[in-house]
Amino acid sequence: MKPQKSILLADAESFYASVETVHDPSLRGKPVAVCGDPALRHGIVLAASKEAKAYGVKTGQPAWECRRLCPEVIFVRPHMSRYLECSLEMTRVFEQFTDRVVPYSIDEQFLDLTGCSRLWGEPREAARRILQQVLERTGIRCRIGLGENPLQAKMACDRFAKKRTDAFFELTGANYAAHVWPLPIGSLFGVGSRMEHHLRRMAVRTIGDLARLPRESLTRRWGVNGRLLWLNAHGIDYSTLQPGKPAPQKGVGHCATLPRDYISRQEIETVLLELTAEVCYRARALGKMGTTVHAYCRGADFDRPSGFSRQQKLPEPAAALSAVYPTVQQLFRRHWDGRPVRALGISLSGLADRHCYQLSLFNRRELTDSLSAAVDQVRERYGPTALFQAASLTQGGQLFARANMIGGHSR
Repeated sequence: MKPQKSILLADAESFYASVETVHDPSLRGKPVAVCGDPALRHGIVLAASKEAKAYGVKTGQPAWECRRLCPEVIFVRPHMSRYLECSLEMTRVFEQFTDRVVPYSIDEQFLDLTGCSRLWGEPREAARRILQQVLERTGIRCRIGLGENPLQAKMACDRFAKKRTDAFFELTGANYAAHVWPLPIGSLFGVGSRMEHHLRRMAVRTIGDLARLPRESLTRRWGVNGRLLWLNAHGIDYSTLQPGKPAPQKGVGHCATLPRDYISRQEIETVLLELTAEVCYRARALGKMGTTVHAYCRGADFDRPSGFSRQQKLPEPAAALSAVYPTVQQLFRRHWDGRPVRALGISLSGLADRHCYQLSLFNRRELTDSLSAAVDQVRERYGPTALFQAASLTQGGQLFARANMIGGHSR
């Protein structure tokens, strides 16, 4: 008989804000919001301390709304390198308890403690030890949800552990319905705002309402997603944690929010060129090339949304800038309505092995690949600004401004 699964989800409390507070103790006990520079359009709250949350400040709010809700809020610029290092240190703590650690996000990690009770005691005792170790090593407070599968652990952490003084909660197949079914339908993992709207139109107000619907009716309406929602409502999750085995990557993309409204085609195409170069570099680093290119453009007027999202197959799989950018340029010139642009994005999908391609009598592809490899070697040794397109020196270029950023924010 297999032992009962013990899956934990550890979630750092207000992670970015907590890291900044550890770095600057004078912020402790004050309303802190980690936020980009509003002047450069990065003025979105990435994390807020519990003191700021008490005023209604939430992740994703613009800076001006955060200031309106909490006039004494302290804005702190994000430092991504600090957050990454702290996340890695938390991983090192978790790995002292089990070798089955799977990161879910920068501030959430799953741990499989199945069969570890003789080492660390029952799961509640192990969770207490883990919370204490993380606090001592990083200064960060965590919450832990325990379940028999990843879904139960996630629901236990998000919906219950975060509200408890001991920062721990356990869900099992036996108590899942009693605790979870009374929650509003929007609290179920996998239910976004649009799905919540559809379900409420069906008079589904709580998770229990959804659980009582026939699985077949949900499957007929939404296919696999409908069946998954029914399973989630019942706390059933067949997925397993597989450390060190990430899912195969289906695409490579890069996007940028512009520091001002771009109205010149030349300036916009400069940023598209930079984005395409970055995407091609990432694809080559994976040993891949793409078969389909996707271009995204969002207009500057939120009241009257504009822009486009279009894709097109390449003449042949490619990961070289010279082969991909003409299609990007074609998509932009065909679909741009001439209105000011706020954000741009490029991605390559349909990834294939970069070293397997059809030879041609008219296209010396091996020369292009050799040139790309040389550029990659220079970049890896000297950084992304060592070799670049001359267009990046023009007024619209963003290469140098973003070269020292991680995730669009300063290191």
